[in-house]
Amino acid sequence: MTSDEVPGPELGGSLAITNIGSLVTNDPERNGLLGIIDDAALTAVDGVITWVGAAADLPTDLPAAPMDVEGRSMLPGFVDSHTHVAYAGDRVDEYVRRMEGATYEEILAAGGGIYRTVEATRGVSLVDLIAVTMPRLERMLAAGTTTVEVKSGYGLDIATESGIVAAASALGMALPIDIVATFLGAHVAGPEFRDDPEAYLALVNGPMLDALADRVSFVDVFCDPVAFDVGQAHTVADAAARHGLGLRVHADQTGRIGAAAFAAEVGAASADHLDHAADDDLAAMAEAGTTAVLVPGVSYSLRTPYPDGRRIWDSGVTVAIATDHNPGTSPVETMSFVISLAVAGLGLTPDEAIWAATRGGALSLGCTDRGIVAPGHLADLALIAGTPTDLAHRPDRTLVTTVVKRGMVVGGFEL
Repeated sequence: MTSDEVPGPELGGSLAITNIGSLVTNDPERNGLLGIIDDAALTAVDGVITWVGAAADLPTDLPAAPMDVEGRSMLPGFVDSHTHVAYAGDRVDEYVRRMEGATYEEILAAGGGIYRTVEATRGVSLVDLIAVTMPRLERMLAAGTTTVEVKSGYGLDIATESGIVAAASALGMALPIDIVATFLGAHVAGPEFRDDPEAYLALVNGPMLDALADRVSFVDVFCDPVAFDVGQAHTVADAAARHGLGLRVHADQTGRIGAAAFAAEVGAASADHLDHAADDDLAAMAEAGTTAVLVPGVSYSLRTPYPDGRRIWDSGVTVAIATDHNPGTSPVETMSFVISLAVAGLGLTPDEAIWAATRGGALSLGCTDRGIVAPGHLADLALIAGTPTDLAHRPDRTLVTTVVKRGMVVGGFEL
């Protein structure tokens, strides 16, 4: 299954929108990174954009009654390309401990962190997992996210990993949001295998992946000093390749062990985090076409230095930003807040952050049919009260007022 073939909600609306104050198109055929059209309009038929241009040039043969958005701005729906949104329990007490000085590594070594969420997630039914996950996705949708990647990785056994993927699939059919499922069995060694990670990886790369391969688009591996080394990550990459699945890599988050270079070497779709990636790593990623997915919510939550986003962007690598929503190190759901963090913390410009939250995320997932407002692409759109730059400048406000998914109004306030 390719990411452009992600099963989604049965949507396919037709619409005409006019009086858009500033329309972010991300269309490389237009001027500037964001390809902004002022006083714009667009049309869509059966969920696909058919025309984009100045409102004064709006065709007369419209597919639907025109909706006047009264000068508000519009941009592609956000594509959140790194989340762990399907889980049970919370870890708010660990946040308090970190604010008092405990490190992420100390909490994980003591059996907290990922292992606490694994215990909680193993302890709920599929019905309950769907019930606790659905409101998170509904809030993401209302805040403008129209495509979201959902990782497993909080089961670390066949039954629970399968349940997480099943929950993601069910929610992708129940909600008007596209879900890209990623298998992250190689998150950390399962609690029963903490002293034998090789045996755990044999389970991940064999029976576990065999059970899930036809229901996911990607395989992910946490290649980091606190998880798996490059040699171990290679076994995960080989297993993904055997099943024809794309690879994503949690790379060099807590220290540089060659994970970003490994991601480039094996042609991974993305290397995520990159807190300790070096210039040579980034150059290799740019040459390989591996997207850098930056998750500034983690630095914010852990109070650790932000990756040098300016250096990463200027290296020539394609950049995406994502929430990395999870219960411990980035309990963030809204991409607009991540855009603000990317500017204030990573050093991106507002235009770069908006592009990374939309087109960059889409390219990271191989979803080339979205993240751009141009004929032939999905009519996934977010309407905002303010200018595009306000998304970075005003993180205290919920600026998204209306969400359009495949040509239908599905979130926020109806026009």
